[in-house]
Amino acid sequence: MQKNGAKIEKDVVLYYNNPAGYIRDGKAVVDPLFQTEELSAFLNRQKDIAEVKWTDGVYDRLVNGQRDHLEAPLLKKCRVWQLKPESDVRMRFISLDEFAKGYGLPQMADYQTVYDGEVETNDLEALYTKFNVAHPTGYAGHSLSMSDVLELYDENGSTFHYCDRFGFVKIQFQPPAQTQAMQL
Repeated sequence: MQKNGAKIEKDVVLYYNNPAGYIRDGKAVVDPLFQTEELSAFLNRQKDIAEVKWTDGVYDRLVNGQRDHLEAPLLKKCRVWQLKPESDVRMRFISLDEFAKGYGLPQMADYQTVYDGEVETNDLEALYTKFNVAHPTGYAGHSLSMSDVLELYDENGSTFHYCDRFGFVKIQFQPPAQTQAMQL
């Protein structure tokens, strides 16, 4: 029996028969387009839902036939790293090969985070377009270009991708090793 306009069918959250979200691993992932007190209350009453996450783009993916969400990986969060203002200007806007020849591999200490948030895709090329054409709220950097680093992360870890001349190159991007003084 449907209470109000919300129901769940085959792990898809329907709100007045619109695919508003899906259930996965005890989490309801729902498009904020449908964020109402009625739907929130309905989801919070469900015993098999431990968390509700409001994520842009869910409705679009579901209506475009991407209902195989249970096999698709959950979206990761994204950080954009750009060189700090005080870094050597010659490090900017160069390929990874040029960077490595002149300065070694990119080091986190030379970079700062200019964006940290949720994005609607894990596709690097789509993110490149997003950070060039339609900067999201909270984006504090220049348009994405060579020498910038995209980080995709979740609770399982991070992957780092250097924006190169053509596309992205996966890199190791860690904070500089810290030395600890041994006490005798």
